[in-house]
Amino acid sequence: MPRFVVEADGGSRGNPGPAGYGAVVLDPASGETLAERAEYIGVATNNVAEYKGLIAGLTAARDLAPDAVVLVRMDSKLVVEQMSGRWKIKHPDMKPLAAEAARILPRAQVTYEWIPRERNKHADRLANEAMDAGKRGEQWEPSASSAALDASAARSLSTPPPSGPPGDAAAGAAAARAALAASRGGPATAPASAGADTLFAEPGPGTGGPAPQAAPTATAPAPAGGQGWAPDMGAPATFVLLRHGETALTPQKRFSGSGGSDPELSPAGRRQAAAVAEALAARGTVQTVISSPLLRCRETAQAVADRLGLDVTVEQGLREVDFGAWEGLTFAEVQERFPDDLQAWLDSPKAAPTGGGESFAAATRRISATRDRLLAEHAGRTVLLVTHVTPVKILVRLALGAPPESLFRMELSAASLSAVAYYADGNASVRLLNDTSHLR
Repeated sequence: MPRFVVEADGGSRGNPGPAGYGAVVLDPASGETLAERAEYIGVATNNVAEYKGLIAGLTAARDLAPDAVVLVRMDSKLVVEQMSGRWKIKHPDMKPLAAEAARILPRAQVTYEWIPRERNKHADRLANEAMDAGKRGEQWEPSASSAALDASAARSLSTPPPSGPPGDAAAGAAAARAALAASRGGPATAPASAGADTLFAEPGPGTGGPAPQAAPTATAPAPAGGQGWAPDMGAPATFVLLRHGETALTPQKRFSGSGGSDPELSPAGRRQAAAVAEALAARGTVQTVISSPLLRCRETAQAVADRLGLDVTVEQGLREVDFGAWEGLTFAEVQERFPDDLQAWLDSPKAAPTGGGESFAAATRRISATRDRLLAEHAGRTVLLVTHVTPVKILVRLALGAPPESLFRMELSAASLSAVAYYADGNASVRLLNDTSHLR
């Protein structure tokens, strides 16, 4: 069951006066922003704006996952106490808003926590952005958001440890460590390192999700209903991540995304595809082949599928990001022509390439949704995903719980293999990264 943190706020410049709200949905394990909402609502009171922010945040969480367990954090004591049922709702303007908020998700899925204003800066900034837009006669646009994420606040949850969507960083591992420590009466230890032959293989009995070498003292969480929680030790879904073979642009290190010329494999790239096909055939564990829609991936995937006797399924969510006006340029050329945009892109995952490209934040949302859908469709299977540099790095980053800037710190060669195993308890194991041994 996914877990989210919703932080919401509202403000009125005059009370009543020009008002707006802001809300953000966060991953409680990584602190990553999953959704932002903000709106200028005209003349209203602070409390009305705060309730509107709550409604927007809960709605965004429901849209992401209707079965999610949500912790709402607000600096409005009034809203927190009223929605928790400890204070009566007397004001006629508040009653319909509170009722609307209560209908969005089942009561058992939502809890409320008051936090001081300094720990609600993200939502507060969104609300002020919305009011600023209203002052200009406009509505807030996500592309204009510069709200700073207070990641430490999102990570401060302590009970119960969040499970998170499969493979999203440390959440599943934390729960697994706690359960293993409790069941064994002591800290869990890591399994022996796997050899190259077993990297894509399904584990045998007792070789479930990897446990870190030392477990903190903790008690395994018990979900509603009183049943004890135990980590999933069944066969994981394993994604073997194959970056496509070279194109003419690859050796020149030019930006080549989904908004460019869609180049075919070069002769070197076709040789690489044949080599990786032989290597995967020798391992014999891939059961399904799924490809990005771009030509270089489809050609690479078809070479592998033909060797394995499988069909290729095309998945739009595995495409490379659109690099906008940077398509076909080298890094040096982009730095010369668009220095400010490039620096912004290096500094923030929310910044998009010049000319309407896709930001890393937007790509992460797309790829996470694709990952979750494929995991649901291929539970317990080994699936080859033929894709690009950015999708592979994002999947690895999420599995490791690494920050967004880690995308710039991974090397990923053409026709390289990586692998991530996903367990049903939310744990993930990066088993391989940038393997090019089949090309030597």
